[in-house]
Amino acid sequence: MSPALFFKCLSDDTRLRCVTLLQKQGKLCVCELTAALDLSQPKISRHLASLRQCGLLLDSREGQWVYYQINPKLPDWAFPILQNALAAVENDPLFHQDMERLHNMECRPEMVAGC
Repeated sequence: MSPALFFKCLSDDTRLRCVTLLQKQGKLCVCELTAALDLSQPKISRHLASLRQCGLLLDSREGQWVYYQINPKLPDWAFPILQNALAAVENDPLFHQDMERLHNMECRPEMVAGC
C-alpha cells in the first residue's frame, strides 16, 4: 500500500470514524458500526467495502455477523499513523458520542443471539 492510497482511504470522515473505532475496539461487526456512527447500514457497508478494497481492513464472517478489523499486514509505517489518528480523535466530542452509542447498543453480537 502506498502512502497516497492509505491517506486517500482515510480522507473521508465516515471512513476515518470507522477506522478509529476499529483501532480502539479491535474488531466490530457492521451492526455495531451502524449503531455507533448513527448512520444507515448501506452507507456503513459501502465505506467498509472501500476500506477493505484498499487493503486497510479485513473482514471475517462469524455466524450471521461480518466483522471488520485493521489489516495486521499493513506496512509498518501505517500503524503509528493509525495510533496517532486515534489519539487525535479521543478528545473529540464526536468520537465520545460514537463510543457512547456503541456501549449503549442493546443487541451487541457478543451479548445476544442476533442484532
